[in-house]
Formats: sequence, structure tokens, C-alpha cells
Amino acid sequence: MGDIVKQILARPIQLADQVIKAADEAASFKQECLELKAKTAKLADLLRQAARSSSDLYERPTRRIIDDTEQVLEKALSLTQKCRANGLLKRAFTIIPAAAFRKMLSQLENSIGDLSWLLRVSGGSGDGDDGGGYLGLPPIAANEPILCLIWEQIAILSIGSVDDRADAAASLVSLARDNDRYGKLIIEEGGVGPLLKLIKEGKTVEGQENAARAIGLLGRDPESVEHMVHAGVCSVFAKVLKEGPMKVQAMVAWAVSELANRYPKCQDIFLQHNVVRLLVGHLAFETVQEHSKYSIVTQKASLHHAAVAITNQNQNNNNNKGHSGDDQDHPQIAHPLAKRSQTPIRLHNVVTSAQAQAKANSGSSQPNGNATNNGGIPIGGQTTVKTSSGLYSSSPTHHHNSHSHSLAGSKMRERELEDPATKAKMKAMAARALWQLAKGNSAICRSICESRALLCFAVLLEKGAEEIQYNSAMALMEITAVAEKDSDLRRSAFKPSTPACKAVVDQLLRVIEKADSDLLVPCIKAIGNLARTFRATENRMIAPLVQLLDEREDEVLREAAIALTKFAGRDNFLHVDHSKAIIAAGGIKHLIQLVYFGDHSVKIPAFELLAYIARHVPDSEELAQNDVLTVLEWASKQSPLVQDEDREILLLDAKSRLELYQSRVSRRSSDANLN
Repeated sequence: MGDIVKQILARPIQLADQVIKAADEAASFKQECLELKAKTAKLADLLRQAARSSSDLYERPTRRIIDDTEQVLEKALSLTQKCRANGLLKRAFTIIPAAAFRKMLSQLENSIGDLSWLLRVSGGSGDGDDGGGYLGLPPIAANEPILCLIWEQIAILSIGSVDDRADAAASLVSLARDNDRYGKLIIEEGGVGPLLKLIKEGKTVEGQENAARAIGLLGRDPESVEHMVHAGVCSVFAKVLKEGPMKVQAMVAWAVSELANRYPKCQDIFLQHNVVRLLVGHLAFETVQEHSKYSIVTQKASLHHAAVAITNQNQNNNNNKGHSGDDQDHPQIAHPLAKRSQTPIRLHNVVTSAQAQAKANSGSSQPNGNATNNGGIPIGGQTTVKTSSGLYSSSPTHHHNSHSHSLAGSKMRERELEDPATKAKMKAMAARALWQLAKGNSAICRSICESRALLCFAVLLEKGAEEIQYNSAMALMEITAVAEKDSDLRRSAFKPSTPACKAVVDQLLRVIEKADSDLLVPCIKAIGNLARTFRATENRMIAPLVQLLDEREDEVLREAAIALTKFAGRDNFLHVDHSKAIIAAGGIKHLIQLVYFGDHSVKIPAFELLAYIARHVPDSEELAQNDVLTVLEWASKQSPLVQDEDREILLLDAKSRLELYQSRVSRRSSDANLN
């Protein structure tokens, strides 16, 4: 940067010297030229001062100001050279209006003001009397004052004190929030780099929070987010999510959700930087027992590792004693940072207790012959503890740095002592970020499902604060939407027999049965997305969905009909069983009412569901008693309902099957009467 500034300053300095020399040699308008010389000399001093501090100058305003100054000096040189004309004839034909000198003096004064402001805002002294106080606005800001305000705040971000940087970030937050154009200007004028540096290296939580909030607000369109991705936002966010204060981590998680929402292409980049794994760790902190992918991988045991496991288990048990009854319903989970703190620091301190535990357990062997400690970890085999730096070896020569472990342990203690509001905010923002990252992305959904995040979402959906519940429900909706289209993910992550899937379905059904919260719509969608995962015998979700078809808001009616259609549609292998379950739950009467009298947004899904049921179960007495054939005949004459080709084919198929069944019923009735 310094070399570039020196290059652009070289030409103005040369021009200033030429103006001074030409003013000394003036043959006419000597007094005016002396005034020009004085102003130019002052400007030349500022230019040289700028050259000496070129490495500290903020490039964006420097280019603008130096370009304007160079143009002013060129005009001043041209004017003073005219005053050097010798001879009476040359003077007679050299006409210089008196106003030209006044105008030139004004322009030189403006350039002096611009350069003085530039030096002050870049940490130099300039020539002002501000003494580090309010810098004011330079003359160049006359046409666009906001631009210079942005320049000033970005410069303070780069060179200001700790408190000043936090204030500058807060000012940029206000500008970015107020106006999209201001946000664009902040990005164009190089504000992203200093903001990321403040997030990464800031000395105060307030400054880091403000900077992270500014980044989230600046990502209002794909182009802006792409610019920030190229500037390294993903790696900075990953570092903060791993090591930063919890309040800053919560704001960073919110910013991740904003960027992922505006620019889905950045999802995979966040995944590559382990942001998804770190967010899952925050979500799981003090929620449920951590998955082996993130903590302990059990193989053939080792005495040293058994000792570590026993020690960690005892610590967890002690920590759990102070929790309320609600928290005891679910095992506790350690944050990913805890991995290093769980690694043995001084194994010789626990070897004695490990040996005693091993002897105590030697009398009670497991089926495979290996004794286990209270945590179910084999003593006779080998247990490998997975840390952030790799798998911990049982070899006694592999000792870790005790200082780093003490730091990690201290960090975990800080997290455990955070106030409940901060912990809740962290979980809410982690869930929000995972919701946006999971949207339409199979790789991220697979990564989420391979962890215990699904179980975390189920627990938080039941016991979390309102914001946490909503974000968890939305995340489950997006994950199940991807699983609906990705058969491999659906089969691996949503097996009905797995505890995580059972917990998720139980909580989704609980919300649907309660049917009185903002969580209802995303939970309906999530259950519908899982329609192809349920067995024929598992139809407990049908009746609650059918109940939602009765006198609800249009959005709820529509989503309930769509969800049931996913059960009864032809893509579902068990569509006949599910159609019968819908009939048994009393869904036909509700659907007929919606087809006749529902809003347009509700009519179409209700009609499709009714047509599918008629197609799959045409011999149902319930359909005949409710005269569904007449309903379909009426629907066939409603152009909005049959304008779609697939819908028209479905209607014709359903009608033909119903007509065939009803004609048989009529013949059987006639035969019975004759007999």
C-alpha cells in the first residue's frame, strides 16, 4: 500500500514545486501569485507529509483526494505560467480575469482541507486543531457526505483505539441497517477487511459483536456475500465459533444464517471450514449426550484411556448434580472445545483410581469378556479419545502441552458459567444458522444428521425457549425437505427405528396435536416430508393431520392437505393404507367442505387429496355415502381445479374408478331387490 501511495503522490509533489517556481518568476499579477505560492507551499508540505506516512494512509479516499489535488495543481501551474509572460505584446494578449485567482485560491484551500482531513483520519496530525477530536467533513464531502463518513469509520476500524474501533463498527451497523446503498458503499470502500479483522482479533466483546452484526447486515445480496466470501469471512467465522466469547459466537452464527440465506452457494464453503460441525457443537452444548463422531471412539481398551474416561465421567456427574429435574431428563453434552480439556493432562494422577476401578469391575465381565467402567467403556480393550488435533494415543510418551489444556479447560468453565440468556441466544442462533445452511443442501443435511443434531432439535423443540423452538422447527423442516428428495439421506437418517427419528417424530406430532403455536406450519411440513419413511402400521400421524382440516387458518388447512397428499399420493408405496387411514379418521367430510367452500389456495390441495383417495380406495363405503363422485363431477367443471394436465388426468382416473364401483353397487342392490 505504501509504495502505491508514494507513486500517486509523486506527480502532485512535482506539480506543486513547479507552481512555486512559476509564481516566483511571475512578471504580472505578482501579488496574486504570491498568494498562490503560499497556498501551494502549504499544500506541498502536506503532500510530503502524506508521502512520509504513506503506509498508514487509507487507499480509497487517498486516491480520490490526490486525483482532485493533482487536477487543481495543474490548473494552478497553467495560471502561474501565464503570469511569466515577458514583453508588452505578450502581456497585452494574455488576459487573466481577476476572478480566476480567487477561484484558484479557493480550490487550493479545499485541497489543503482534504489532505489535512486525510492525514488526521489516517492517524497523522494534519494541520488542524482537532487534537484527535471530531474530524469533521472535508471539502470533498460537499457532494456526498455519507461517503466521507464511511471513509472515516473504516479508517478508525483500521488504526483506532480499542473503544474507537467498537464505536466505528457500531456506526457502520447503523449505516448498513438504514440504507442498502450505504451498505454497498461500505463494501466498495474496503470496509469488509477491517471488520473481519476486528471480529478475529478484537480486544472487546462489544467491538467483535458490532463487527459481526455489520457483516451480517452487509450481506444483503449475492454479490455482496460473494465479495465477503472471497475476503475470508468463512475462515474468520470458523475461528470465532471455535474459540471466541459466546456472545460473539452467537452474533457470528446469526451472520452465518444471513449470508447463507442471501447466497446459498456459500453453504458448501462454510461446510468446508467446519462451520456446520461447530454449530452442531454449540447446539448440543448442555442438550444431549454428544455423538461419538465428536468425542469418543470406542475400540479395544487401554488402561490410560479408561482412566481418562472415568475421570471425565466423574466430572460430568458432579456437574449434573446442580441441574434441575428438566435438565436431568436428557444426558449432558460437552462443547467441541471440551475435547482438548478431556484429553489426559497428567495421567499419573488418575492411574491409581483407574486401577482400583478396574479391579472393582474385574469381577463382573461383559458378554465379550471385557470388564467395563460405569460409563460402559471396556477396560480390557482400547478406547481412543478424539481431540481437535487428532486421535489421542495411549502411549505414555505422547504428552500434550499442559498450558494449552489448562486454557481449554478454562474456556469450557467460562462457557459453563455464562448466563442462561446468553446460552439460550447461542442455541437459537446456532439453530437458525443450521436452518439456513441445510436449505436444499444434501451434503450439509447429511453432516447434520450424522451428528446428534436431530436429537438436539427434538429436545429443543420440546424444552427450548420460543425462538429456539421456532428455529429448530424450521431446521427440521428444511432437513426433511432435502431428505424427501434424497433417498439415501432419507434411509440413513430417518429410519423409524432410530432413537433420533423417533424423538423428532414424537415432538413434531406433539406440536401438531397441540395445534396452537407458530411452530405448527413447519412441523406439518416436516411430517409431510417424512411421509415415505413410515410403515403401514405406523399411522398415528394421520389423525392429527386430519383434525387440522377442520376450521383452521387457510395456511394450516393448505399445509395439512399437502402433507396428507404426500401420504396418499402415488409416490408413496403405502398410499392405499394411508388413504384408508385418512378415511377412518373422518377426513372425507372435511375435504368435501374445503373443495366446495375453501379458499383457492386450499381448494386445489384438498381436491388433489380427495382425488387420490378416490383413486386408491374406490370401493370405500365412506366415499359412496358422502357422494364423492358428485363432488368430483362438480370439480371437473371448475377450470381453476383442472387447468393443470396432471390434475386433470388424476381426476379422470378417480372418476372412472368410482363410477365402476358405484355401478357394481347399483347392480348388487338391484339383484337383491329382485330376489
